[in-house]
Amino acid sequence: MTLFVTLIFCSGLGFYNHAVTLQALVSEKGLSVEIASSAVSLFFLSSGLVGLWIAGMLDRYDVRLVVCGGACLAGVALFSIRFVTHEWQVMLAYSLFGIGFAASGLLPATTLVTRWFAQKRALALSIASTGLSVGGIVITPASALLIAAKGIDYSVTIFALAYVLGVIPLACLFLKSRPADIGLQIDGAKMDDHTPAITGTLFKDAARSRYFWGLSLAYVFLMMAQVGSLAHQYGLVGEHLSGKAAALALGVIPIASIVGRLAGGFLLDRISVPKFALTMMVLQSASLLGLSQVTSTWAFVAGLGLFGISVGNLLMLQPLLIATTYGQQDYSRIYGLSNMMTTVGIAFGPLILGLIYASNGSYGLAYMAASAAGLLGYGIFRWALAETKDAARVQS
Repeated sequence: MTLFVTLIFCSGLGFYNHAVTLQALVSEKGLSVEIASSAVSLFFLSSGLVGLWIAGMLDRYDVRLVVCGGACLAGVALFSIRFVTHEWQVMLAYSLFGIGFAASGLLPATTLVTRWFAQKRALALSIASTGLSVGGIVITPASALLIAAKGIDYSVTIFALAYVLGVIPLACLFLKSRPADIGLQIDGAKMDDHTPAITGTLFKDAARSRYFWGLSLAYVFLMMAQVGSLAHQYGLVGEHLSGKAAALALGVIPIASIVGRLAGGFLLDRISVPKFALTMMVLQSASLLGLSQVTSTWAFVAGLGLFGISVGNLLMLQPLLIATTYGQQDYSRIYGLSNMMTTVGIAFGPLILGLIYASNGSYGLAYMAASAAGLLGYGIFRWALAETKDAARVQS
């Protein structure tokens, strides 16, 4: 539950909220769409590049030190946005924000779930990561209304306080690095003389496998499509809706994400994880293509909902696929490297869609490009699942 709550603030202020702050940076700070998109890209780039470093810290230090330190850095970076007057200052603030987000968000959360759960790992991960979507439902629409009423400078001060107060107290009180810290083993069993050793694939062996590289490369394009589309969703919604209707529409994706992720968490204990992942990849590409073409309001909202289902599950599936395949021994390092690669797509997604939008003044072509990128990721993942030793292990 602690991870669920902390991820509400991390994602609401550091993932979904970019769609709102990007527009405010353009309208209030006088930045171009390209520059604002570049700042968001730097956020994701910096968060991924420090992944291996943070993974090492999670192995060496108490998880509370890592999470609380990241939350403090994220809060300072958010607060500093109110003082920026030059483009480089925006870039610096977002780079530091990305580092703080990485240390307090999904990497430590998925590492803890992997360490604490084995039999019900998919369900546990789906519940914890549902906080990501709840953050989008609760925080993003409220942020849009706050910025509209008070402006970006006042709002980022509130965002900074919310990030720090939403993460640090709970993390200090309840997070534990490993079950052994409170006399337990994985899945809550009591320690005894037959406590099993921590098992899993070594980092060096995972990094040599075809499946690892195929999965990671596929997620470069999948996250390029997903994060780029999320970063510009406020602009896309603005082309179809206005005022409070537009602010409320921002909640469609995270609501659908919650429903889809919780359903996925229950299903994944009973069905093939890779096959479910392939289905979600197709759904993401199809929904983005639909959003690029629809003119009906109801069809547009339906497209947002389908996209939200894919968002919720694909975010959960990458760490789950890695944990299921490679175990917990070197999970944080393996996921950290995969996430670092994925960051290339995450970082350039907002920028690429922003450039495409700037070239013709409409998001239709940009979302078609996002759909194509997601379809490419699907093809690469199918290649990784070909009849190799890695694929046989994953599908068994």
